[in-house]
Amino acid sequence: MNVGILYSRIRRDEKLLLEELRDRDHEVTKIDVRKQRFNMSEPPAAFDGVDVVVDRCLATSRSVYATKFVEAYDVPVVNTPGTAEICSDKVKNSLALVDADVPTPNTDVAFTKDAAMESIEEFGYPCVLKPVVGSWGRLMAKIDSRSAAEAILEHKETLGHYEHKVFYVQEFVDKPGRDIRVLATDGEPVAAMVRSSDHWLTNAAKGAETDTFELDDRALALVEQASDAVGGGLLGIDLMEVGVDDDTGEPEDYTVHEVNHTVEFKALDEVSDVDVPAQVVDWLEAKAQQEVSA
Repeated sequence: MNVGILYSRIRRDEKLLLEELRDRDHEVTKIDVRKQRFNMSEPPAAFDGVDVVVDRCLATSRSVYATKFVEAYDVPVVNTPGTAEICSDKVKNSLALVDADVPTPNTDVAFTKDAAMESIEEFGYPCVLKPVVGSWGRLMAKIDSRSAAEAILEHKETLGHYEHKVFYVQEFVDKPGRDIRVLATDGEPVAAMVRSSDHWLTNAAKGAETDTFELDDRALALVEQASDAVGGGLLGIDLMEVGVDDDTGEPEDYTVHEVNHTVEFKALDEVSDVDVPAQVVDWLEAKAQQEVSA
């Protein structure tokens, strides 16, 4: 199998994947999107002989557009541009989850500062303001007062980029100091971990502590539902526990707050007993075989 890796920077996650592919004697074609020119009809020479392409682009715009071209060249690509487009935009992500009846935090989208302020006041304090495009917990704000809301909205309104004119306002979920990241392949969990922090943001990129997590039946069902909602693929599905019982510590339910399409898995591989890159390559081999059979 010849696996093309779309990338702009080789991180620890990509190295793990490359090592596993090479250990199995698969051919690997590294395709640096910064050096490619994507013609409307003629694919770059880098795609010659490639059986499947894995999108590991760091930048959202490169991920969305590059995968569109790969699909247009009739080369199988994971994740698909449709999945990338949904997952890279929090508005589209939320709409897809709601449409699939997946529980997700209540959210308003507004296009002016005044309308956003009305949403914030209706949600009450605290609530959360997020950028529609972004990762690693950057540019997210927990809003605790009207004065804080006014200042943050004014800053966003003057930043200039059109994406900052889309105000994504979300209810604050009182989670138990942690959230859950699940790596899944077409809805089948590979491994899961909790990310715990005293800070309200519990991203591993923000320094949260990580540990393994055993998914119960409800969480397993939601992972599959959320994956299907965005089109499947290699995904990072983030859940928060809600209604946690004080006596047992068990959640009454979960809410899915995000699905990620170019998911990082190095932290998960470090804490899990599962060989994460091996499981991912198993899945890639099966996907490539499906394409050959088709």
